[in-house]
Formats: sequence, structure tokens, C-alpha cells
Amino acid sequence: MGPVGKQSPAAPPGPTGGSCLLLLFCLRLGASCPQGCQCPDHAGAVAVHCSARGLQEIPKDIPADAVLLKLDANKIAHIPNGAFQHLNQLRELDLSQNTIETIGPAAFSGLAGGLRLLDLSHNRIRRIPKDALGKLSAKIRLSHNPLHCECALQEALWELKLDPESVDEIACHTAVRDEYVGKPLIQALDSGVSFCSTHHKTTDVAMLVTMFGWFTMVIAYVVYYVRQNQEDARKHLEYLKSLPSAPASKDPVGPTP
Repeated sequence: MGPVGKQSPAAPPGPTGGSCLLLLFCLRLGASCPQGCQCPDHAGAVAVHCSARGLQEIPKDIPADAVLLKLDANKIAHIPNGAFQHLNQLRELDLSQNTIETIGPAAFSGLAGGLRLLDLSHNRIRRIPKDALGKLSAKIRLSHNPLHCECALQEALWELKLDPESVDEIACHTAVRDEYVGKPLIQALDSGVSFCSTHHKTTDVAMLVTMFGWFTMVIAYVVYYVRQNQEDARKHLEYLKSLPSAPASKDPVGPTP
């Protein structure tokens, strides 16, 4: 018998194709999901769940292909400009139950075309940032905010698409008209109340006061001008009276014929 050659050791079993794909997916998911959040992927749609994580600002590493972003029940007080500008596939954004007081004028830039729902309820918003929300086509929830009912708020609401399911819960925390404090804002507006009338009345009063001031100045000038002319005429008359009168001329006496 010939010499038996040494058999080379068998190679270790490698991972199957499915395992490799799963590993790559997990690595991608772990790298792109904000720390402490969950980013489940369902049929290629990424949902980012960061509810009640004690966040004080918008996470920087939100996946660009996210379609749902839940940031509710955190401690976010300010939405800076461009906070979501890379999330052009986002369809729903939940910022409810935070402590939001201020929103940058370009806070939602990049979301105007695709966003379908924006939840800002249960925050500390007193005035509607029309520049930030006016360009959105999404339904907006603004209930349970300490809104100040005034002309600027009324004009801002005309440009927003409010969520019909929560619109009746928008109330005046403070108002330029005390009788509407604590009352539903939409009911007041639907009844024909206008918070801009107070603003217009104030403007009208200021205009009337200004016009009256100008009118008074014109009358005073005319009176002064007339009196000055009268005084000049009197002085001129007195001057003429003070002049010596001319002697009367005598007819020459001719020779008697």
C-alpha cells in the first residue's frame, strides 16, 4: 500500500448568506439609531422610537430614511433651525408632552412636502411660530398649550391645517380680551369673534389722535397768521395817521377887470 497522505484540516463552517445579511443589517441599524432609542424596520420603513428617554434636545443621528419619529414625553424645550432637514422621508413627527417654548423659524425646513402629522400638544407654546409652521401641509396638533389669544395667533391659525380631532381642545390660556380666557379658541373664532378688532381699534385711535394733532397745529398756524396780518395792518394804519396832513392850496387872486 502506498503511503497515506495527510489530509488537510477541514475549513471551519462559514456563515450562511442569510446570517451575513442579518449581521450587516444589525450593524447598520445599531450605527444609525440614536443611543437609547429603538429603530425597528418594517418592510423597509424605519420608525424611530425615542419616547420618554429624558432627552433635552433633538438627537443628531436620526436615520435619514425614517418615516416615523417619536420624541414625545421628553424634556425638549427648544426646536432649533434645521433640526429635521435631512429627514425628507418623514411622515409623522411626535413632539408632544415636552417642555417646548420656542421654535426656530426654520425648525421644520425639509419637511414641507412629505410630513403628514405634527404633534405639538401638551407643551409650553404661547405664540404660534407662523414662519415655522405656515409652510407645512401636515395636520398639526396644538392642544393643551398655554396659548395667548391675540391678533397674531388668529392670523397664524388661518395659515395652518389643524388636526380636526384635537382642534376643540385648543383653549386661550391668556387673551387680549379677558372674557375668553380658558375658553376654546376655535369656538370663539367660529362665533365671529375677532381678536384683531382690538388691535385695529388701537390703531384707529392712534391715527385719530395723530390727525387731531396735525389739525390743531394747522388751525393754530392759521390763527397766528391772521392775527399777525391784523397787527401789521393796524400798525400801518397808525403810521399813516401819524403823517402830517398836506396844507390846503389857495386860489390866486387875479386883478379885477
